[in-house]
Amino acid sequence: MTVSIKSPEEIAVMRSAGRQAAELLEMIGEHVRPGVTTDELNDLCERYTTQVLGCRSAPLGYHGFPKSICTSVNHVVCHGIPNDKPLRKGDIVNIDVTVIKDDFHGDTSAMFSVGAPSVLARRLSETCYEALWVGIRMVGPGVRLGDIGHAIQAYAEARNYSVVREYCGHGIGREFHEEPQVLHYGIPGTGLTLEPGMVFTIEPMLNAGKRHVKLLADGWTVVTKDHSLSAQWEHMLVVTDTGVEVLTLRADEKQP
Repeated sequence: MTVSIKSPEEIAVMRSAGRQAAELLEMIGEHVRPGVTTDELNDLCERYTTQVLGCRSAPLGYHGFPKSICTSVNHVVCHGIPNDKPLRKGDIVNIDVTVIKDDFHGDTSAMFSVGAPSVLARRLSETCYEALWVGIRMVGPGVRLGDIGHAIQAYAEARNYSVVREYCGHGIGREFHEEPQVLHYGIPGTGLTLEPGMVFTIEPMLNAGKRHVKLLADGWTVVTKDHSLSAQWEHMLVVTDTGVEVLTLRADEKQP
């Protein structure tokens, strides 16, 4: 496994790309409401990415992916393809965006509620967000990835949610997906030891039911096998000399 260490100059560019990805999520969140289609959200994001941010959309055309963002509604775990079906009151949707700025990627995702969510949906989304931060707070030089994955898994399972195992966080830089793979489950004391300059995502996917998933015939959309609700949150971060810097913080967030 070869994990690239980013230079201070590269990290500066990724910091800018991360800020712009966060801005894109902030923009689109205002448009998530009953009756809007995920196709419409996709088109808004594409225009904002190119015309306002001056970036490119990384998902568009990536291994044949047909849209500029991923929109994963209710029981869709990840990689949902935007379509012409209107969102309904009570839906939850993960919007996953990745922009390319000066050849470097900025990658983040967040959950949005369409109107007031159910108690189950709200608790699932909140727990997934908290699990993300459980993992982020552990990041620092000398920490092993297995410790981070174990902490996320323990937090989620203690609250009776299951952790999807087939999909994970990843290194990122000039390439969309680089080493290492960042699992959201694991065994303490195992896995890669983190070093300053490593940049990667943490993006846990939690299910309200069992952890098992299936890939639909479109080759992209992943759903829960038992049709239970799923949630995901994602941040991109860099290991620093003293800990971690989150590169995709939104305006309503503060790094603890």
